[in-house]
Amino acid sequence: MTDSDFRPPTGSGPAEVPESTEDESSFPHERKPAEETSFWGSDNDNTPAGTGRSRRSSRRIESSLRSLIEWVAVAVGALVVALLIKAFLLQAFYIPSESMTDTLNVNDRVLGNKLSYRIGDIERGDIVVFEKPPTAPGSITDFIKRVAALPGETITFVDGDVFIDGQLLNEPYLNGATRPNSAAIVSEGCTNTPAADRCTLAEGWYFVLGDNRDNSTDSRSFGPIEEDAIVGRAFLKVWPLGDLGFL
Repeated sequence: MTDSDFRPPTGSGPAEVPESTEDESSFPHERKPAEETSFWGSDNDNTPAGTGRSRRSSRRIESSLRSLIEWVAVAVGALVVALLIKAFLLQAFYIPSESMTDTLNVNDRVLGNKLSYRIGDIERGDIVVFEKPPTAPGSITDFIKRVAALPGETITFVDGDVFIDGQLLNEPYLNGATRPNSAAIVSEGCTNTPAADRCTLAEGWYFVLGDNRDNSTDSRSFGPIEEDAIVGRAFLKVWPLGDLGFL
């Protein structure tokens, strides 16, 4: 075979390998490492290392302060509500003497309803708490007695019995015989001449008596009380718990 007999294969010649369009080398060791990322930031972050801990500490302090402020707000709110209830609705009173036995004993606790007489009338038989009358002895600021006579009525004492406008007053809460005070009833609140056994009540005045009639400083000595002096109606005994109940 001669050289002239040799014929190259038909076609456009050897196939060209296209140049790679990728920027990176096909060899693994020549590839650029991927940038590392972190939840707390990259390596290029200029934040000091202790800043994350400082922020977490600040958040804890803020949370504690917020809780403290909330508790203080709750305490102040509860105090305001308690003061409002005491001023306008309910107030607890203790019994300092034997003037209301056997209904109320020394050191008993009762609740007084201050709203009762703003929406209703004072009635005979109510146990009322009232401010100390100017002529009453002692240092106790609040008195508690039972209403015996209402404005316009005449109360009279005969041998220990109480008469209202000539009618004997039924007093089932009394324990044993009673006797009236021998001192003259003061004239303020009474429209009649001062007397030891009789008082006709002026408008807006009430005659109050202790259930322990023989050991009670009441209207027989300091006279009738004015309506404006009445704090409220004692309606519930709360102490001792064994005697809990309505009055």
